[in-house]
Amino acid sequence: MRLSEEQLQAFDEEGYVFLPEVFSPEEVTLLRGEATKIYAMERDEVWRESTGVARTAFAAHTYNEAYRRLGAHPRLVEPVTQLLDGPVYMHQFKINAKAAFDGDVWQWHQDYGTWARDDAMPEPRAMNIALFLDDVSAVNGPLMFIPKSHKAGKLEAGHDLNTTSYPLWTLDRATVTRLAEEGGVVAPTGPAGSVLMFHCNLVHASPSNISPWDRRIVYLSLCHVDNHIRQFKRAEWIAHRDFTPIEPLSDDCLKDLIRPEAAE
Repeated sequence: MRLSEEQLQAFDEEGYVFLPEVFSPEEVTLLRGEATKIYAMERDEVWRESTGVARTAFAAHTYNEAYRRLGAHPRLVEPVTQLLDGPVYMHQFKINAKAAFDGDVWQWHQDYGTWARDDAMPEPRAMNIALFLDDVSAVNGPLMFIPKSHKAGKLEAGHDLNTTSYPLWTLDRATVTRLAEEGGVVAPTGPAGSVLMFHCNLVHASPSNISPWDRRIVYLSLCHVDNHIRQFKRAEWIAHRDFTPIEPLSDDCLKDLIRPEAAE
């Protein structure tokens, strides 16, 4: 799958592009069911909220077959190689839960801010591509972006170790306010199966989910192979050390994992 010239221009100007219903309902049903199994596991890779529900599951592509295939899916990998102009490896893979009633906030931050400070990633030649496993609405903790904020470069940040169960390099209120006054704030919403691509310097966050509806999203953080990390202080399942270029699988790579009743 390749982006159109209009989509490439939108990405350059706004820092993100939204692609509705890229994956079929059958593919999403498969992945949602596998996510439920993963969240029930007692593994170091599964981080939990203070209430005990899953917050995020790292590196599922290394221990689950459906997510292994998703991590090399051409609908996710090829648009990123197009934008980064070359082969990519998996820097990070996570399934964020944002559970109904209990899903906590993700504070305002830039992903490259963390990757540069914690992993010594040389340049912002990496990005996220995210797949909605549930319908994302205004009420179940949608991802929020400040458009055009990627053009500000890597911003000063503080290491927040207290707000949530996951440490994050976060931006202060004055910086967020200034950027929002310039670019506004948007919250892309849409049906399960939709895809979001966004620049690693785009400022983003998400509110808590106090609705009765889950909001699960899979994130592939893909980095150009020449831009691989130089520091290895985080666990390998958080910041991967295999810099082998991803070879995309066939477009129907999930098909044989789908149960017949899910395809009816």
